[in-house]
Amino acid sequence: MPYYTVGGAAELGQNFLVDPTVITTIVGLVARTSGPVVEIGAGAGALTLPLARTGRLITAVEIHPALVSRLRRRAPTNVTVVCADFLRWRPPTHPYTLVGNLPFHLTTALLRRILASDHWRQAVLLVQWEVARRRAGVGGASLLTSAWWPWYEFRLHARVPARAFRPVPGVDGGLLTITRRGQPLVTDRAGYQTFVRSVFTGRGRGLPAILARTGRFDPVRLREWLRRHRIDARTLPSQLDAEQWAELWRLAASGQRPRMPSPIPGQSRPRPAVRARRRTR
Repeated sequence: MPYYTVGGAAELGQNFLVDPTVITTIVGLVARTSGPVVEIGAGAGALTLPLARTGRLITAVEIHPALVSRLRRRAPTNVTVVCADFLRWRPPTHPYTLVGNLPFHLTTALLRRILASDHWRQAVLLVQWEVARRRAGVGGASLLTSAWWPWYEFRLHARVPARAFRPVPGVDGGLLTITRRGQPLVTDRAGYQTFVRSVFTGRGRGLPAILARTGRFDPVRLREWLRRHRIDARTLPSQLDAEQWAELWRLAASGQRPRMPSPIPGQSRPRPAVRARRRTR
């Protein structure tokens, strides 16, 4: 029985990698990194066992018990196989490299978990082709990519044909690497990400109209920024790059009007002073 049908693993959305050329490429990308490795969705060990031959410490996370048992019997001593759902598993608190062939139907959920996690430094991920393109900003960046660009660099390496997997999925895969920036482009993560979301979902047919509606910019400085970056009425938020988003956020933050302090709970907001009128007889 093929390993990809053991215990109904295909029902979990797992498309196992079987192409030796792609496996070699992934192992080569991981070899450019250093330190321990955490693998997401190890399956039967198509990536785990070649990676183990590098001698690095590997933690292979797999949700399916039957595949976990098989991999534990085959793995060398530098590999620790964990039976867990990566979405709920607690990752290490020391620097490490992530690698994985992500289940296509869980790609977005897994990427959100990965990007919000600390300590990992590089990730080598096999995802759906269109997801890989959008995350790398090819043909336009998504909201998710734009929201995390100041902290990570995304790079598209290769298109992986559907025939490289078993069972064969209905779409191709894409090989994506994510690297944590040594120095983030933005410090206020919550404020920046709220801002990016408001721009992507804002009203208007183009970026200038959307930005003007936010009320967060000095009009003169905004027009100068748009002119300098050659952004016209047809430009969309998805067409900005990481540096432009970071610069735009700084411009928005500097153009905000100061707000009145919120009243202490239980107290009314102080009223502005009113100049007394002079009585006339």
